[in-house]
Amino acid sequence: MKAWSRVGKVAALAGALGLVVAAAPGANAFLDAGYLTLIDVVLPAPIPQEARGVADREIFKLTRSLKGTPRWDMAVSDLAGDPAAMMRGFACAARVNMTPLNAPKTAALLEKASRDTARETNELRSFYKRKRPFLLDSGEICEPQTDELAMSYDYPSGTATKGWTWGLILAEILHERAAPILARGRAYGESRIVCGAHSMSAVEAGRMVAGATMAVVRTEQSYADAVVAARAELLALQRTGTAPSVQACSAEEAIVNQPLFR
Repeated sequence: MKAWSRVGKVAALAGALGLVVAAAPGANAFLDAGYLTLIDVVLPAPIPQEARGVADREIFKLTRSLKGTPRWDMAVSDLAGDPAAMMRGFACAARVNMTPLNAPKTAALLEKASRDTARETNELRSFYKRKRPFLLDSGEICEPQTDELAMSYDYPSGTATKGWTWGLILAEILHERAAPILARGRAYGESRIVCGAHSMSAVEAGRMVAGATMAVVRTEQSYADAVVAARAELLALQRTGTAPSVQACSAEEAIVNQPLFR
């Protein structure tokens, strides 16, 4: 797609704030940089005093009690966002042991689309500059509280964006497994709440970014062709490869389907 001119409110905001979104070569993403903007689509980041902001802080405090539970362990496991780790993370839901080596077309599709959704998330994060929850309230998180983490922003969640992007695409590729795949994609975002690195609203915004961006990505013929190729690849792998452990997958499913709070 050719980039359209950004006009109106978005152009004014970007110019005033000096927002820069790196142009991605066509081979590395489905959409040209600047073709899409979601500043008027995704809800603004909440301020601490409004209802969403209050809920975010209460949820952060409530979920600190999950440390030491299997759900906390899943959140730690979900920290790794490289293709190999995420393919392992979705293996049970997809009922196929995927790797970048045995499913290269699938891995390339997932990573290419993830660059589109990540670009939209990064633009919003640069605009809102919202602090992470552990900087507002004290509490342990499931990863080191480094300066790099503290200086990055909460809203939207990049991990939630990527997890939901992968969930949407894998559900399209293996539509007969859509429900468990989407549930696992949801759990990737919820892991950031459990971890304490992102707020609930940031995770919800990440899913919105992924869904809205993928609605446009799906209009690209190159995306549709890649989905067809990936489905053939994964169906062949299901026939010839080894399936994930039934016992391990049952345990994971129970964790994924466990509500974080009521």
